[in-house]
Amino acid sequence: MFREMRRDNKAITHEAAIELLHKCEYGTLSTIGSDGYPYGVPLNYACKDDALYFHCATEGHKLDNIEKNSKVSFCVVGDAKVIPEKFSTKYESVIVFGRANIVTDDNEKKAALFALIEKYAPDYTESGKKYISNDFNKIKVVRIDIEHITGKKAKE
Repeated sequence: MFREMRRDNKAITHEAAIELLHKCEYGTLSTIGSDGYPYGVPLNYACKDDALYFHCATEGHKLDNIEKNSKVSFCVVGDAKVIPEKFSTKYESVIVFGRANIVTDDNEKKAALFALIEKYAPDYTESGKKYISNDFNKIKVVRIDIEHITGKKAKE
């Protein structure tokens, strides 16, 4: 179903790919629009229970695309360094393929939002809980169920 990685000598383990997903600060979500064009947007995310979560406004381009076609990819890039004298780049990256769904269960939505607080503002969890309560109905949370994941690491 999914293509094999062409440069499998650069492949990292499944566990290393998951670890990189947890480590990275942001990723790029790619969806397909109703016009057939791809749409990529960088966003913050959190990993929880073998899924990725992000929050967004209650309407917009990515939600329209997900409503039409739930198949998405999500890419993160960890440490990267251009090596000019070798015409190369040292990098680590992960690509996830999966299905995106709007979270409708309030408990799951709260847990996902708290996972975002824990990742990005761990010193502010108490005020984060208040922030979640205040804006709970003003935002959507989307879960990406991971169907396939690949990771690469290129060394110097």
